[in-house]
Amino acid sequence: MRYYLIAGEASGDLHASCLMHALKRHDRQAEFRFIGGDIMAAEGGTCVRHYRELAYMGFVPVLRHLPTILGNMRMCKRDISEWHPDAVILIDYPGFNLSVAKFVKAHTDIPVYYYISPKIWAWKEYRIKSIRRDIDRMFCILPFEVDFYEGKHNYPIDYVGNPTVAEVDSFLAFHDPADALSGKPVIALLPGSRRQEIKDNLPAMLEAASAYSDRYAVMVAGAPGIEPGYYHRVMGGAGRSVSIVHGQTYRLLACAAAAVVTSGTATLETALFGVPQVVCYKTPLPRLVSFLRRHLLKVKYVSLVNLICDGEVVRELVASSFSVANIRSELGGILPGGAEAARMKEDYRELRRRLGTGDAADNAARLMVTRLTGR
Repeated sequence: MRYYLIAGEASGDLHASCLMHALKRHDRQAEFRFIGGDIMAAEGGTCVRHYRELAYMGFVPVLRHLPTILGNMRMCKRDISEWHPDAVILIDYPGFNLSVAKFVKAHTDIPVYYYISPKIWAWKEYRIKSIRRDIDRMFCILPFEVDFYEGKHNYPIDYVGNPTVAEVDSFLAFHDPADALSGKPVIALLPGSRRQEIKDNLPAMLEAASAYSDRYAVMVAGAPGIEPGYYHRVMGGAGRSVSIVHGQTYRLLACAAAAVVTSGTATLETALFGVPQVVCYKTPLPRLVSFLRRHLLKVKYVSLVNLICDGEVVRELVASSFSVANIRSELGGILPGGAEAARMKEDYRELRRRLGTGDAADNAARLMVTRLTGR
């Protein structure tokens, strides 16, 4: 069968590639056409656009690139109609993907599957209406989404497990613990996968971590598709003694003593490696954002670790609480011997228990193929 996949960012590229690999196990005639990245391309098929051409965030960048975004959307809809796959599979990235789903549902008979739900439980809950209308089946990876969709909205879904668990465990199974990136203990900085995130978060992360640079090697996880020169421009002179580790985030986390992480999938990856972390995210107009967060967001936390555990396992420094002094202080508490390090590692055990141990990509692929073939 033929599958059309859309992943709009680096984490989606990874998760979609695992799903493609699993689909090939369950459907030996699987063909792929996709919007995605290099990891998906390694699984085969035709990449019609790289996600770098889609990954814009923030009001001004989106507005500036609006003609490109709309052009990519028109191209995608036309391409789906012409290729006419047996299924369209969407991976997160709701602004783009929900528009595509609406078109596919209105103009074709192609089933639309969503693998990795948009975070409508946090904000834009009204999107449940378009999901109910345009998505044939939702395959979720966070355990609390079952209660949100089925309990609150009476919309049946499949919880397939969390793909990050299998991805991290697979790496650890074949990773040599002696394969260290430095002769000193490491503080890992994970400032995000988008340029704006990196520009906003990395300078403060770097300044905070520099207080411990006499004892620790400070290393930055370089995101796919972001050239080293961009990091050097953002860091300026402060980055002279800092290493940028490109395409090796898991290797970096495997040897890290502690980490400073922007909100997102990276917080979950860091926790599954057992690395104590501080979660931080800088926003414009921080006091206003803090007010809006208290009154508009539907959830108490921004990090996946805290959301899954339903409690503050990791400290979140967001909007008005984001500062170099706060990051430095919290980082000191999670370094080896710090007051919070042992407690946080123990809480990570509960996180793993709640996520379960199933192979999410394989579970989702098997269910998709069964639905399409009736077998």
